[in-house]
Order: sequence, then C-alpha cells, then structure tokens
Amino acid sequence: MPHHTDQIVQALKEKQLRVTPQRFAVYANLLDRTDHPTAEQVLLDLNRDAPMSSQATVYSSLQALYKAGLVREVLLEEGVRRYDANVAPHHHFRCESCGTIEDIAWNEIRDLSVGGLRPGLRVERYEVTVYGHCETCAKTYSA
Repeated sequence: MPHHTDQIVQALKEKQLRVTPQRFAVYANLLDRTDHPTAEQVLLDLNRDAPMSSQATVYSSLQALYKAGLVREVLLEEGVRRYDANVAPHHHFRCESCGTIEDIAWNEIRDLSVGGLRPGLRVERYEVTVYGHCETCAKTYSA
C-alpha cells in the first residue's frame, strides 16, 4: 500500500532523521513491500528506472532507519540481513523451497513457553521463525 509523502516525512522528522531524497526513497520502498528485502534488493529496486543511490548510501540509510526504530533487521538465514518496515511484534514464515517470507501475526503463536530457561536469563522479547513450504511449493514438493 503506497504511503503518503507527508506521512513519511513526518515519521523521519519524529525520529530526528534528516529527510534526504535517498533516505526518503529507502524508507518509502520498505513501506511499500512485504518481502523483507536485503540492502542489495532495495538498491536494485531504487535504481531500476533511474540510478540515484549508491550501495553505501542505501546501507547507511538502512542503518539510520534501523537505529531510529523505523525498520527492523530480520535475520532468517546465516549472513543475510533483511529489512522490514513492519516494526510491530510479529513472527515469520520462510518457505524452504522458494525463500518466500511472510509475516505471522504475533497472536497466532500462542503456546511458546520460555519459563524453562536456566535461572538468571531474563527474556525481554522473542521472535519465532517457522520453516516449511508455501502453497505453491507444497504442491510441487508433494507431487
């Protein structure tokens, strides 16, 4: 769902971030997608029609947005950082065949108990990643 320019500018200013064209473009790109892209995917998307961003600029914009709490880093595979503008608590589903990532509403996973952890550990937050096959791959996988 496309976001209004004023809303993006306001969100950046509320987090005391300078509103640069590149930072605006990176944040708008993330708000308009649900596929949890990597920095490289954001860069390719932004430069598809008219090159305007460098790799360094995209990386620094993502880090500024992350530190400000406007996006979250999602680590679903070793050595790969993905980004998500949905900062509300939620979990993830990852298809082991095609790599598709979908959000799972926080309240959809109810039976998780962290009470059995060793004494001294204090849980502050958690995120669950569920692995399996999406509908499309499940059809191919079971055929």
